[in-house]
Amino acid sequence: MKDEVLEESRREMEQALAAFRHEMSRVRTGRASTALIEGLSVNYHGAKVNIRQLAGLAAPEARLLVITPYDRSSMHEIEKAIQQSPELGLTPLNDGKVIRLPIPELTEQRRKELVRYIRKIAEDFRVSIRNHRRDANEMLKQFHKEKEITDDDLRVTEAKVQQFTTEFIEKLDKVLTAKEAEVMEV
Repeated sequence: MKDEVLEESRREMEQALAAFRHEMSRVRTGRASTALIEGLSVNYHGAKVNIRQLAGLAAPEARLLVITPYDRSSMHEIEKAIQQSPELGLTPLNDGKVIRLPIPELTEQRRKELVRYIRKIAEDFRVSIRNHRRDANEMLKQFHKEKEITDDDLRVTEAKVQQFTTEFIEKLDKVLTAKEAEVMEV
C-alpha cells in the first residue's frame, strides 16, 4: 500500500513537472519556436481545428516562423486566427504559398512582464506539487489510522514523499531559471 502511494505521488509530481515544461515552451521569448503557435485553433469550414492539422510549422531562422498550409484555401483563416490571438501579438505576412511570422525583439519592459508571468506559473505548479504531497500524506495517515501500516512505515514513507517533493521543486526551479535567462537574453 505504501509503495502504491509513493509510486502514485511520484507519477503525479512528474506529470506536474512535464505540464510546467510544456507551459514554459509556449511562453514567447525573443527566439522563434513553433510551440508559440501549436495550440492555436483555426476556424476551418465552420469547425475549430488545431493549426498543426492544417499546416506544417517551421522555425528556419531565430526570428522567423513559417507556416505552410496543406490546403491553400485555409491560408486566410490561419492568418485571421493569428491576428485575432492577443497573446501572440504577431503580424502574419502572406506571400500566397506560405505565411511568415517575424518575431520582433522583446522590449525590456515586456521581458520583465514575462519573467513575472513565468514566476507566477512556477508558483502555481509548486503549489500543485505540494498538494500531491499533502494528498499522499493524508492517504498514509489514513492507512496508519486503519492500522494497515506501522508508525515507522508512516515516518519513513512520509520522508520519501517529502524527498520527492523537494526533488521535483528543485527540477521545476531549474526549468524556471533557464527560462528566465532565455527571456532576459537580448
